[in-house]
Amino acid sequence: MISCIILFIHTLELKHLCPSEMKFICLTLLIMCGITDSRSEQYDVVGPVDPVFAVAGEDVILPCSVKPSISVVDMRVEWFRSELKDSQLVHLYENHEDRNTEQIQSYRERTKLNHQELQRGDASLKLSSVQISDEGRYKCFIQSESWYNDATVDVSVEAVGRPPVITVDGFDDSGGLHLQCESKGWNPEPDLEWLDSEGAILSSETTETHRNTEGFSVKHSITVHHSVGKIHCRVKLRNHKLETQIITSNKRFNPWRTSIILISAVVLLIVIAGMLMAAFIQKNRKHDQLLTEKSRIQGECDNLQDDIGRIQQGSLSTYYFTIYLKFLPFFCICICICNAKPYVNM
Repeated sequence: MISCIILFIHTLELKHLCPSEMKFICLTLLIMCGITDSRSEQYDVVGPVDPVFAVAGEDVILPCSVKPSISVVDMRVEWFRSELKDSQLVHLYENHEDRNTEQIQSYRERTKLNHQELQRGDASLKLSSVQISDEGRYKCFIQSESWYNDATVDVSVEAVGRPPVITVDGFDDSGGLHLQCESKGWNPEPDLEWLDSEGAILSSETTETHRNTEGFSVKHSITVHHSVGKIHCRVKLRNHKLETQIITSNKRFNPWRTSIILISAVVLLIVIAGMLMAAFIQKNRKHDQLLTEKSRIQGECDNLQDDIGRIQQGSLSTYYFTIYLKFLPFFCICICICNAKPYVNM
């Protein structure tokens, strides 16, 4: 821009040119200076060529920078996900500060820009505690006052699921043992395979795959017809591998034996219930008998108490009558003596 101004001043010194020619030269110089100045502010936003692989639960850096390496401190830096229908903002830097009020809820407190690196044109985003839902396509958008550009960053999240679980699903008519193996929480979709005791791969009869916010869930089933041995269920994803095993037997399940066992168990439960009920009834009957006997004894006690009272009253009367009989002869003698004294004096 300064060189354009100096050139414009030198042009004004060309006084021998006519006014029309002067106008044409000045206009040309202004256009050339504007184009030159515009080109000087242009830049390219550069991202990784290959997808960025992240492990669930760990941190990851999403690369993004400008070429040539100019400062983007005074620019607008926006990270967003274009494939989402609702809120798309992952991180926003504007006017020298982070502004994440409109940020997607699941990214809160998990994104960070290095402000010092912005001076060197590096607008890479740090994403902490990666989740399976973080997988997808990201846009790194950088805008200055006169120019803007963006780059695409594809993120692939790898998650190791839970150990596989083998369940027995009974026997078929030919005596084959049905087995199911299931494992959840993987991303991307893992490989599940059955192996015999010698390590040979067995073909699965049915396969099921489901995906939700927690990742992929895989379930395979197989029917085993050989004799006793170990059956392995293995789930693997790249360098990760989880395995479990079960010991099988060729002894076929006998439905008649099962029926007999079930009937015996039911009969035993009925007998036990009958015994408990009989004991309960007997206990209640004894309780009633005890109450009746208690009432009878209480009545007898009351009657006995009345008899004792009457006896005590009768004993008192007898006591006085006995005393009377003892002293009756004495009274009689006294009376006779008293009556005999007049005749003696005469």
